[in-house]
Amino acid sequence: MNKLPYLSIPGSIPKILAKIAEVRRPERFTQDYLETILGFRGGNYRAIIPLLKRMEFLNADGSPTALYDQYRNDDTRSQALATGIRRAYSDLFDRNEFAYALPREKLASLIVEMSGLEKESQVGKLMLSTFWFLKETADFQKSAASKEPTVIENNTAKEPPPPPPPPRQESADGVEFRVGYTINLNLPETTNPDVFNAIFKALKEHLLRN
Repeated sequence: MNKLPYLSIPGSIPKILAKIAEVRRPERFTQDYLETILGFRGGNYRAIIPLLKRMEFLNADGSPTALYDQYRNDDTRSQALATGIRRAYSDLFDRNEFAYALPREKLASLIVEMSGLEKESQVGKLMLSTFWFLKETADFQKSAASKEPTVIENNTAKEPPPPPPPPRQESADGVEFRVGYTINLNLPETTNPDVFNAIFKALKEHLLRN
């Protein structure tokens, strides 16, 4: 049995949300803040606080989250609300990812199925009305699109990989060996280029052969 969140006066939801967007962001969203700053007094309104926590608009200590701030932004309000609804009613969206688009009677039947309540249950009707009032100004299309990963092409030229190291030479018994040469030249004191040409020609012919 899944218990969906609800308020006993769901018609107050649009008014509370409008106030949240209008007034200054609190350090913590408490009952005192709800009653004194937002002006909603009485126990029936207090259920909005656990609902906002399930929507992840508030942290466990009542401090507003980034999603709360996005709701207060005119440009991101509707999609932030849709995201919050998806989180608070995740069980409902697990049953039908387009629950927000269901006709009222179809949604009522789904809530009865999930909750196990009687069809005429007052609690079931409040669950339905709470969800219905919440989704009035939510934009689920933008919310779904914002979850798609953004592909960023990287046109930065990559350096070619380093060349592989030269093959090692091993003897017949598998022991690696390397051969190196050290050549010392004593050049005569002369400015005649023919002398130097002859020396380097001899090196090439006799010492640098494979």
